[in-house]
Amino acid sequence: MLFPSSAVQSLRRVFQTAFTVCDIAEPLASFDATTSTEVARNGMVSNRFRVAGVRSAGRVQAFIEISDLGAGTCGDYQQEFDQSMIIPDSMPLVDLVQRLCDQQQLFVSVLGQVGGVVTRSDLQKPPVRMWLFGLLTLIEMRTTRLIYHGCPGDTWQAFLSDARVQKSRDLMAERTRRNQEVTLLDCLQLSDKLQIVSRNEELRRQTRFRSRRQMDESVKMLEKLRNNLAHSQDIIADDWETIVALSINFENVLLGSQATQEIERPQDVKSWQETEGVQETEGVQEKPE
Repeated sequence: MLFPSSAVQSLRRVFQTAFTVCDIAEPLASFDATTSTEVARNGMVSNRFRVAGVRSAGRVQAFIEISDLGAGTCGDYQQEFDQSMIIPDSMPLVDLVQRLCDQQQLFVSVLGQVGGVVTRSDLQKPPVRMWLFGLLTLIEMRTTRLIYHGCPGDTWQAFLSDARVQKSRDLMAERTRRNQEVTLLDCLQLSDKLQIVSRNEELRRQTRFRSRRQMDESVKMLEKLRNNLAHSQDIIADDWETIVALSINFENVLLGSQATQEIERPQDVKSWQETEGVQETEGVQEKPE
């Protein structure tokens, strides 16, 4: 299935505004500066907190780390906030990932004062997994469109093994049996589609990859991330490098290369609609019986 540019534009809005720090941050526990470190330590240990806020005049003004605590009060071990440690709760996840490259934890500002904390481990949470899976879906959508325009008539089969092509045929037969309207291209796995682009030099030139080896390495990383997301596995220990790369190249993932942007122009979508027999009625695309 090919997606018109309006669908891609909607996804862009979702990725840029719908997933933010407030979706995954944890409340920051805090103690008065006069609280004994023994009380604070016990509370932090029981709740598995590595860091807590320190209150002065009713507001969180500093923080303590459990590894630093000795005898005395929380005020004796408090550390002042540096502005580089504080982020707004409205920060998009794409920016958060890049900030966490340099710091293990960041404090979250809520209504003008520090009230939360976020760490790399919070990136294991469902909103981040949804966001990442969505990015991979967008990559697949764009790859499908690239192959559709660059390899007419299923000529892409020349870039896959007979076994992979047969597997897609088997899946197409099963989906057709279930009355689903699909093409053979729809039934390829993401790794198959990316392999086609990697092996087709003309298509690969329309991406940011300058060599087949470079793209093949990225394909393996993306496939590994997708498998870990699908099976609820650890994505920080195993896929941190991939997640950071997706964040750094966020605009390219959303906007695509100049070539893919050309493909996604409205006239190309109209051409696709005519080819597929799609009719557009009152803003809803329908395929005639």
